[in-house]
Amino acid sequence: MTFREIKRKPSHGHENEVCEEYLLILHNDDVHSFDYVIASLIELCEHSREQAVQCTYIAHHKGSCDIRKGEFKELKPIKDAFTERELITTIELQA
Repeated sequence: MTFREIKRKPSHGHENEVCEEYLLILHNDDVHSFDYVIASLIELCEHSREQAVQCTYIAHHKGSCDIRKGEFKELKPIKDAFTERELITTIELQA
């Protein structure tokens, strides 16, 4: 079977499925320290230290920051983990 034949092989009725992309958004609060938020981003989102610092400052100055992109089912457990740490996050459909 050639590459083109494999590519054209039917996908068992899943051709109309749409994988929607969502954003996990961190919202600023006046309660938690920068170090606490940075550590949470590193642990829960697997950000590098530099990326976590940048996201923390963006959320602080702009009110919110997109911290992760993906399918809803992937983001929900991460959002729940932020909630357990009393950090405010939301999941929104990417425009």
